[in-house]
Amino acid sequence: MPLADFSSPRLYVDADLAAGAGIPLDRNQSNYLGNVLRLSAGGTILVFNGRDGEWRAALSGRKRPDHLQVIAQTRPQDGLPDLHCVFAPLKHARLDYMVQKAVEMGASTLQPVLTRFTQVARVNGMRMRANVIEAAEQCGILSLAAVAEPVPLERWLGQREDRRLLIFCDEAAETASPVAALQAEAAASQGIDVLIGPEGGFAEDERALLLRQPKTLRLALGPRVLRADTAAVAALALVQAVLGDWTGPRRA
Repeated sequence: MPLADFSSPRLYVDADLAAGAGIPLDRNQSNYLGNVLRLSAGGTILVFNGRDGEWRAALSGRKRPDHLQVIAQTRPQDGLPDLHCVFAPLKHARLDYMVQKAVEMGASTLQPVLTRFTQVARVNGMRMRANVIEAAEQCGILSLAAVAEPVPLERWLGQREDRRLLIFCDEAAETASPVAALQAEAAASQGIDVLIGPEGGFAEDERALLLRQPKTLRLALGPRVLRADTAAVAALALVQAVLGDWTGPRRA
């Protein structure tokens, strides 16, 4: 796959992309391109929609850009690894950070789960989606991670596929080499769920329920206690390095 162009502005658009297509910009997009980036008619940007790859498009408009004309494809559409980031919701700024970093790490689905000690009862799905798009725009990502509705932990466990590997990040687990533990699962993984608990940890009955699940790997992330948002980044990095798409050639 061609390397991403990070010198050109990049914009997500919710429209089909093809050579010659015309796409109107909404007010926020027009303001961002014209007033923030100081772009004008005749300039070009990169656009993507999560389905049709990345395209170069020309700007048009009088006072500020209000329309795009799609020119040519710069990169074909790719896919994301079958890696789900499952987490107890956090407060606004820390949740924003975790969502953005999970997208950068290649997560294909973001699944909030409600646990006994979850401190945030409501999750703003639109805000999560906006953070997914922002991270994808800034990092040259073509496929957008799905944002799932929050569900209680027990319900999520009851509906997940048993063939998937559940990586249960647990500060109470024995501190051993997480790399070695993951390598032992390398041949058996058919989709991976990485579960990060709440700031207060899992309740004992939740921990017992998790340990009864099939294909579960209880993983410690070292001798230090990590904040939930840090733990998510650390766990996803470990999984990608040992089991994920960091281990193979660049996807075409």
